[in-house]
Amino acid sequence: MNEIESLARFAKTASRRLAVLPTDVKRRALGAAADRIEADADAILKANAADRADAKELAGPLRERLKLDREKLAGMAAGIRAVAALEDPVGRLLSRTLLDDGLRLDKVSCPLGVLAVIFESRPDAVTQISSLALMSGNALILKGGREAARSTAALVASLSKAFEGFPGIPADALAIVTDRAHVDALLALDAFVDLVIPRGSNDLVRYIQGHTKIPVMGHADGVCHVYVDVAADTRMAVDIVADSKLQYPAACNAVETVLVHGRAAPRILPPLVARLREAGTEIRACARTRALLPDLVPATEDDWGAEYLAPVVAVKMVDSLDEAIEHVNRYGSSHTDAIVTDDAAAAERFLSEVDSAGVYHNASTRFADGFRYGFGAEVGISTSKLHARGPVGLEGLVSYKYKLYGEGQLVASYSGPGARPFRHEKIPS
Repeated sequence: MNEIESLARFAKTASRRLAVLPTDVKRRALGAAADRIEADADAILKANAADRADAKELAGPLRERLKLDREKLAGMAAGIRAVAALEDPVGRLLSRTLLDDGLRLDKVSCPLGVLAVIFESRPDAVTQISSLALMSGNALILKGGREAARSTAALVASLSKAFEGFPGIPADALAIVTDRAHVDALLALDAFVDLVIPRGSNDLVRYIQGHTKIPVMGHADGVCHVYVDVAADTRMAVDIVADSKLQYPAACNAVETVLVHGRAAPRILPPLVARLREAGTEIRACARTRALLPDLVPATEDDWGAEYLAPVVAVKMVDSLDEAIEHVNRYGSSHTDAIVTDDAAAAERFLSEVDSAGVYHNASTRFADGFRYGFGAEVGISTSKLHARGPVGLEGLVSYKYKLYGEGQLVASYSGPGARPFRHEKIPS
């Protein structure tokens, strides 16, 4: 048995103990973890400084994600406490059915088992994912990017020290993989790992999706849109697009393409372009937009499906709501898309017909976040339609099982001539 298989086997065993861990123990353990992160701040920041010193060649967005400071650590500790305060998602009675007298079927939530999370340049992901994993009763195997290796190790060490004070939490409940060569070995362990969650670049996500039989939850791209409708308020449209692009351009929920109705363009585009340019944003525009504002950079076909993760945005003029919806569904990545309009019927059509995990009316795409949704934190954002979609918090880390309570009933009694009928009565849960 190799090192990674052994680690995964132990994590699987630990997951079965975590599945029955009492809620109060989980809450107290997470409180201790938040305290430990604050107490170990100097060591964590020292490790992060060393990572950043060796990561000068990283692209700007990745360098920004790598950086930790005292304010960010305080936010990470607050995030752990926020998760601890959430309702325990495990053991929740989802439905109850009386199959027959003395034969009851309960549908009850339960943990997934073992999560393997592979991420890049995001040391703050360690506390988010670890707190969600513990609260949802799942064991966790982490693989951070080599650019964040010291930061990840320091954070995991702090969390592990905190959990040592709780005998119900096995030491193998939180594990870390440090060697990049171990990723493929981990991805082959479908007998022990129940879900893989990649957080990082398009290349990372697609690589993982193509190299494992384990279910993968995540998204490869964040090609988000804001459509400014003919009935949009000018000031609101400019503010929403600016927030969606400028508040954090490197985020996967930042807007990458802005669609503007042709009849609204003369009043919307000049102040919008001025606002974006003032903030240093490069604007790549369609021919019709450049006819109105000639000094913009020409957009190419590739720009409509591009995820820039930078102060760059594509702008296209459209003639109708139908054209906007068609464009979003064709070029988008099913992540998050918004419409700005005072026309309630147009908004409802956009929200119903755009095939994305998040569809917004008169709101910034940057709201696509587990913390902002009230999840405490998130393990990532999923664009899949199976199991979990959108920002994934505690609810996305549990499944369910069926518990059948009987009094000696046999299937033979319900088969053949004279079969006893089922009642199938729903009981309020």
